[in-house]
Amino acid sequence: MTPRALQRMKEEGRKIVGVVAWDYQVARIADRAGVELVSVGDTVGVNLWGHANPFEVTMDEMVLVAKAVRRGVRRALVSVDFPFGPLQEGTAEALRAAVRFVKEAGVDMVKLDAAAEHLDAVAAVAAAGIPVFAQFGITPQTALRYGVEYRAIPSAADQVPVEMKDAMVAEAKKLEEAGAVLLNFTNSGPVVGAAVAEAVSVPVVGGFGGGPWLDGRMRMAHAAIGYAASALDDPPQTYANVARITLDALTAYAGDVRAARQIAGGVPVPPDR
Repeated sequence: MTPRALQRMKEEGRKIVGVVAWDYQVARIADRAGVELVSVGDTVGVNLWGHANPFEVTMDEMVLVAKAVRRGVRRALVSVDFPFGPLQEGTAEALRAAVRFVKEAGVDMVKLDAAAEHLDAVAAVAAAGIPVFAQFGITPQTALRYGVEYRAIPSAADQVPVEMKDAMVAEAKKLEEAGAVLLNFTNSGPVVGAAVAEAVSVPVVGGFGGGPWLDGRMRMAHAAIGYAASALDDPPQTYANVARITLDALTAYAGDVRAARQIAGGVPVPPDR
């Protein structure tokens, strides 16, 4: 898979499938499922490590996670999120971060949140030959500018107001002109999202608030499979409930241990023991 292949998919009307992954095993499974893009999200801090917000994640941590995902992917494109910091510190620091991700983690592209606010950085990274996946809208890293608490960021049901259509179209065009090869428009909605996808030649995908009006969709693999412990008490609308399966499995394992029975997959124990 290549950025040009994603471009052809848009031109041919074929939808792009992207998943967010944070570990080697899930990356392997996603790649085997045939997705086009595996994105290493900075949401790993909140969703996997229990941080209060994504701003706590460091560059070193993102490199480590990206390395693990890269090892698990053979076919799909691998993208990694900039953590909060390098982009905000200036173009030179952003370029250093992008080069580090490519050299140390072997990613295929880098994802810049709040990219429209840092067009010089987008252009510099693109000029260095590193494909840019640009995110815009009210995103985790733009929340501070809007005075929005992280936990109050719009949910999947919220949409960019229709009156913002022209502004969002203009933003998308600026990102394309700066060199972005892929756009992530969060909370797009069917009106504004469709307008943006039509206005630019590069593919536009979306997670929260996305839909068939875009060129593709993004979804956290752990959200798609119901991995979070919260799925135990509030069953989510997912394709599976891995949390429930895991709880049942660990409960059964504990029961075997306490009853002095052999555990599944354990070393065989002679009958007289």
